[in-house]
Amino acid sequence: MKRRLSREREDSSTSSCAGPTDSCKRVKQPHDDSGELMPHWTRLPQEILLHIFQYLPLLDRAFASEVCRCWNQAFHMPELWRCFEFELNQPASSYLKATHPDLIKQIIKRHSNHLQYVSFKVDSSTESAEAACDILSQLVNCSLKTLGLISTARPSFMELPKSHFISALTVVFVNSKSLSSLKIDDTPVDDPSLKVLVANNSDTLKLLKMSSCPHVSPAGILCVADQCHGLRELALNYHLLSDDLLLALSSEKHVHLEHLRIDVVSENPGQQFHSIKKSSWDAMLRHSPNFSLVMYFFLYEDEFGPFFRDEIPVTHLYFGRSVSKEVLGRVGMNCPRLVELVVCANGLRPLDEELIRIAERCQHLSAIGLGECEVSCGAFVEFVKMCGRRLSQLSIMEEVLIPDHKYSLDEIHWEVSKHLGRVWFPDMMPTW
Repeated sequence: MKRRLSREREDSSTSSCAGPTDSCKRVKQPHDDSGELMPHWTRLPQEILLHIFQYLPLLDRAFASEVCRCWNQAFHMPELWRCFEFELNQPASSYLKATHPDLIKQIIKRHSNHLQYVSFKVDSSTESAEAACDILSQLVNCSLKTLGLISTARPSFMELPKSHFISALTVVFVNSKSLSSLKIDDTPVDDPSLKVLVANNSDTLKLLKMSSCPHVSPAGILCVADQCHGLRELALNYHLLSDDLLLALSSEKHVHLEHLRIDVVSENPGQQFHSIKKSSWDAMLRHSPNFSLVMYFFLYEDEFGPFFRDEIPVTHLYFGRSVSKEVLGRVGMNCPRLVELVVCANGLRPLDEELIRIAERCQHLSAIGLGECEVSCGAFVEFVKMCGRRLSQLSIMEEVLIPDHKYSLDEIHWEVSKHLGRVWFPDMMPTW
């Protein structure tokens, strides 16, 4: 008995000694070169750190980089600098935040060759536009895939000396060699600079947005279409649109265009606009039967003469100024592919017949918005009934609807909801 108790004491003492020793081994912390303890989170794999850092805002990443050497190295991983947006705002003219000058210097020094997807947001000041050009001119080691120049207020790039802007932009065109997306709306880009773009990026360019670029001619944009056969999205002003351009985009060498946006803007009242042949639109439609044609109109009523006389494959149509009943009637007759229609203003003549005609002829219409217009409640209900549940967006101000002998404003809500298959109310003008 004594021997058994003695053996049990020895076993228990052995197990009790072994337990703490193993536990101490498990919780033992690694040491750095100075002999100090290092927490486990400093040894996270780079892949895990990269995944975490990608979800952090830039300022939080900067704070995290001060924790330890490992996290500081993670802060400079190339993968985190492929996409960057430079926000250039002057405190005197903008309340928006701005990218710190020291960070800009660090990016140019250490990460310019890592940048691939870059955009510049500038305020209305010339100083901000100049700062953007200064950064562009230093990206000599970059290989950008996308570049966007965005004016958050008035187009400040247009106030720069043309030669200064072109010189900075050409640096990117020459050194990138693989640009696929370029957004340069409201800039002084010109024909020679577009030739440089084409010479170095013709095989990769897929998206080009350059509305309101007054120094570009129809010949300049035609050069892009002739040589950039992979171009899928294009946005430009109407004065650059031509029959030759549409035929170039419809050539056998060119890929199927997916999206074409045209801004039709009147700079001066009474401005004359050219017309596009129906055969050119037909060629475009045969080559790219599924492309979207988006048109924004900012014209005076007497300037619509050349438009909608023949069938046009427009899919999204926006009228930013008052448009006449006659023009809307032509829209109903000659826009069979129309998907979305927005009319900001029309006047005081009801659009009953025009809406009914649009419902009859535009079989793909799924969204409509009416602002300062007038439509009788009976005609509006008939329009909704003809379009049915394909109307996924129906934005109509209550002031647009005129009660008649068929429906009052209280009744129209229920009747329209019944035909849409969902609850619908007209939009209300906010009262402040």
